[in-house]
Amino acid sequence: MKDSTDSNLKLIVFGIAGLIVLAILSMAIGKYAVSPSTILAVLLSGITGDTSGIDPIQSTVIWNVRLPRVAAGLLIGASLAAAGATYQGLFRNPLVSPDILGVSAGASLGAVLAIFLEMPVPVIQASSFCGGLLAVGAVYGVGAAVRNRDPVLTLVLAGVAIGAVVGAGISLIKILADPYDQLPAITYWLLGSLTAVTRGDVGSILPAVLIGFIPLILLRWRMNVMTLGDEEAQTLGVDTRITRSALIAGATLITAASVSIAGIVGWIGLVIPHIARLLVGPDFRKLLPASIMLGGGYMLVVDTLARSIARIEIPLGILTAVVGAPFFLWLLASGRKGWS
Repeated sequence: MKDSTDSNLKLIVFGIAGLIVLAILSMAIGKYAVSPSTILAVLLSGITGDTSGIDPIQSTVIWNVRLPRVAAGLLIGASLAAAGATYQGLFRNPLVSPDILGVSAGASLGAVLAIFLEMPVPVIQASSFCGGLLAVGAVYGVGAAVRNRDPVLTLVLAGVAIGAVVGAGISLIKILADPYDQLPAITYWLLGSLTAVTRGDVGSILPAVLIGFIPLILLRWRMNVMTLGDEEAQTLGVDTRITRSALIAGATLITAASVSIAGIVGWIGLVIPHIARLLVGPDFRKLLPASIMLGGGYMLVVDTLARSIARIEIPLGILTAVVGAPFFLWLLASGRKGWS
């Protein structure tokens, strides 16, 4: 037990150190280049209050543009990866991603509807967040009404059905939207981006993300038992219904919060947990922190590429798909077994 604790501590320390380095490099790269030493000086001046020798333009770029974007990238990448690892364990399927229960589709419908009604950005984000929660609530409602012997299969099928209905709603709104104003905004949002993220946006999702992580962290010990199946878990004294509900609620909350400010950023919840599993194994006590840190780092790298490799910013969903789709095909072709 002591060796396992020491190993987890080393993993977390090295992971945090790596994220700090990536965060500084991400803030340094962009159309307006800033050296890492300048970034550290600006951040230190913000803490101490001593702004002597600090360029106001550089300070504005770092505090109002780069830092919020980096913080949002860390939160969103960590959240989607953690949610993906949780869903894959709960549903005992390596091809499961955070949108399995329709949370991403529901959040998209909420945002698209708000854009169609020409609502301000805060309302769009709130509508997206609520839409994701309502979609998963509908899935759970269907699952409760259909008393199937296999609750996992029931939830998956209900998620597919609700996702199809929500997808039809999104398509209908896109047809009705103004093709010169609303439709481009809807399309760009659905592709995912951190372009317009502010410090207020990060602060708005932070409470939901922290609350959502609570059950994932507290129940990480029982997650290993849940991967064995309901009958085995119940034999070992785990209340599978309550545990599954708590874990799904936490994963749904952090996914909905992420989608609400960044749009649809696919593949992270599918790819990153697999990479983490290859590095640290299937033990959820190690898999969760590894997924969190890898997800945050991966999101920083992708976002940095999105705003630096071309004259115009590339939507995040395009870049994550470029990596995720080949990985998905490899996973299908290799037929990996014993992943859990």
